[in-house]
Amino acid sequence: MEKSPRGEEQPLVVAIDDEPEVLAIVERLLARRGFVVSTFEDAENGIERLRAGPAVDLLVTDVHLPGKTGLDVLREAREHDPTLPVVVMTGRATIESAVEAMRLGAYDYIVKPFDPPELLASTAVRALEYRRLRARNQFLERRLRSQDRFEGIVAASEPMRTVFDLVDAVAGTDASVLIFGESGTGKELVARAIHERSLRSAKTFVALNCAALTETLLESELFGHVKGSFTGAASARQGLFEEASGGTLFLDEVGELAKSTQAMLLRVLQEGEVRRVGSNEARRVDVRIVGATHRDLKEAVQENEFREDLYYRLNVFSISIPPLRDRPDDIPLLVQHFIEKHSRRLGKEVRGVDSSAMEILLQRDWPGNVRELENVVQRALILAKTDAIRPADVAIAPSTAHPAVQVRRLVPYSEARATFELEYLQRALDLAGGSPTNAAKLAGLDRSNFRRMLKRHQIGED
Repeated sequence: MEKSPRGEEQPLVVAIDDEPEVLAIVERLLARRGFVVSTFEDAENGIERLRAGPAVDLLVTDVHLPGKTGLDVLREAREHDPTLPVVVMTGRATIESAVEAMRLGAYDYIVKPFDPPELLASTAVRALEYRRLRARNQFLERRLRSQDRFEGIVAASEPMRTVFDLVDAVAGTDASVLIFGESGTGKELVARAIHERSLRSAKTFVALNCAALTETLLESELFGHVKGSFTGAASARQGLFEEASGGTLFLDEVGELAKSTQAMLLRVLQEGEVRRVGSNEARRVDVRIVGATHRDLKEAVQENEFREDLYYRLNVFSISIPPLRDRPDDIPLLVQHFIEKHSRRLGKEVRGVDSSAMEILLQRDWPGNVRELENVVQRALILAKTDAIRPADVAIAPSTAHPAVQVRRLVPYSEARATFELEYLQRALDLAGGSPTNAAKLAGLDRSNFRRMLKRHQIGED
């Protein structure tokens, strides 16, 4: 791309038409939108420019040309660069030529004279965005297939690479590990990575959420019980310590353990043995403990809510997982991962996210972290009407937005207004059952103005 006087890159366009006045119109319309246009009146010279370089970002060609036709140009251009978007234009439109153009890979097919005049420019902008989207998606797909997965964890940011280094350092030992991190950051994935890279990987990895059970049930789950030890104990049962013997036991939300359960856990760590609830018989176990919590356990120790001796037994080695807001570089990679994970299951053929929608995702604070991002992507896939997720698909309605969702930086007023307008329009449509006419009435806006706003934000377009 060439540079503008302000140093910005300007996309390069080759335009081919045997009518000089049409070429002048094409050049004028595209130049207004920042394109640098090279015009040619015959197919051969236009194709030669494509081959000679520098690389072209968009080809616009008429169908009816002397010598080679525009469809011949399209075919040769796609052979030269399969990623090059081609817009075919004609003054004598036929269904056959349109079908053939699209079959050969044209991005779009438009009729001359352009109605409205901005049709060509808006098509060119969308075509360029489509190419950028495909290139970004291919890049992210290559990264997902190569080095940016760590035992199932998708990340490439420096903060997460530090986490991976810590996992590698501790995995080969039998040291107890305590993982700190907000809800939804992937603490269990890190625990599994520790297990998979340890000498215990051939044995069982068992996970338990300590906050999900009552104190009595939790003790039974962890240590097992004998028949008749409590109401409902119709038979003896081994606990998770025995099940995980030789492997790893992951205790999620370990900070929620009751004091009595903490004392029983401490004994297992000290003695290497368990007693089933209702039994005096000690059973030897060989278990590595990996705990996780979103709480500040030092503060819990000071407030006498968590045993200090247990804290130090668990926290032989600690790993802190950064929240998603502190590693925005991972968001595009995670979004692509979730698209690949869920699109087929949801019956969608979505390949990626356009740049405007990605900007919205990058600005979120993500209080629910990776788990929240995955939910938003799944919702966007359900709403998506094209092969790319667009701003309307990721907009969070004001009534449902989490109060902690904030942007990390003060965006320009124009961006903030555009984001608000997008979410407002989507909310109005939701309340109106998808009817633009009724939504315009709810918003107190003229119907034609409301439709123009929808078109500007690409809402409701197929």
